[in-house]
Amino acid sequence: MGKYQLDSKGKLAVTKFHEKQKPAKFDKKQQLEKMRAEYMKNKQKQTDK
Repeated sequence: MGKYQLDSKGKLAVTKFHEKQKPAKFDKKQQLEKMRAEYMKNKQKQTDK
């Protein structure tokens, strides 16, 4: 066991802190949708010329 023992309230605070520090999860579906929309927009511009 570690030097410092945390009660349940302390553990909750630590968990909450680490949740905030975590970078946002990478959402593959959202990223693909964004890329697709950008591609379609560029394709539309090319056909309009």
